[in-house]
Amino acid sequence: MWEQISSNRTRSAVLVAGMGLLLLALGYAIGFYFLDNGLAGMVVAGIVWGIMSLVSMFQGDNILLAVAGARKIRKEDDPRLYNVVEEMSIAAGLGRVPDAYIINDQALNAFAIGRDPKRAAVAITAGLLAKLNRDELQGVIAHEIAHIKNRDVSLMAISAVMLGAVVLLSWYASRTLFFAGNRRNSDRGGGGTAIVAIFGLVLIILAPIFAQLLHLAISRKREYLADASSALYTRYPEGLASALEKMAGSPTQVRAANQATASMYTISPFTKQGANLNSLLSTHPPIKERIRILRAMGGNSYQSYERAYEEVLGKGKIIPRSALAQG
Repeated sequence: MWEQISSNRTRSAVLVAGMGLLLLALGYAIGFYFLDNGLAGMVVAGIVWGIMSLVSMFQGDNILLAVAGARKIRKEDDPRLYNVVEEMSIAAGLGRVPDAYIINDQALNAFAIGRDPKRAAVAITAGLLAKLNRDELQGVIAHEIAHIKNRDVSLMAISAVMLGAVVLLSWYASRTLFFAGNRRNSDRGGGGTAIVAIFGLVLIILAPIFAQLLHLAISRKREYLADASSALYTRYPEGLASALEKMAGSPTQVRAANQATASMYTISPFTKQGANLNSLLSTHPPIKERIRILRAMGGNSYQSYERAYEEVLGKGKIIPRSALAQG
């Protein structure tokens, strides 16, 4: 999977740069409106960008676990979950067993987080833990372990924190504009100033949407790869397929989830029963497609998943060449 790991590192750099440029543009607009100095706003936004980048790299996992309301457990707290995390970590060849967390939420979902495999965690909702049998639990945990091994978790943490920064700045700027009314720059003449003012206002309003599109630009391919890896680690594709079926059938949504953290979960935390999952704005592939591919595998190797993917979707080349070579 070295191609996927390399790709995730490149995507992380591109994502941070893209979010940074958006933050600088947003800072210019805010500075122009409230300080009469766009460059001063860019400096402030640049400082925010730097701080948020460092926070996302070194404390992003702790922040996102806290936002989710996740509680770390020991082996005696839930031996079944703890043992499954150990088993799947060994199957995946991780050098360290991730910490296990339980989220006090009756929704059916899970996610993995961490800067790298040496500092990672797997979190599962209490609702999902109660609903799954051991085979299904192994399938979900193996899926999340795959995200850790493929370095998806680092990319997701950076994406979530940076998206949150853009949304937060835009929210405060738009609320301030609403309550402050006319500002003194509105009295300044000149068509150029008026154009910049209009552009700045539009940017403040639309920045969260642009940030969300950057967030969604991260390919959903990583979910297919994690599904394939889960089948390989467990040697039982039906375990994850059955778990996804139960998760898709639940109308309960994760309370603590938001647009910034949605992509971390096994399935979209906002998906309601019967909802159209094929939206271009979805953070995940359609669940029905994922289930059909898993049940069409006829084996538990990457090659089997590649063949099933091509059979179900009519297209191939979802598994990196290095993984196919390994078998």
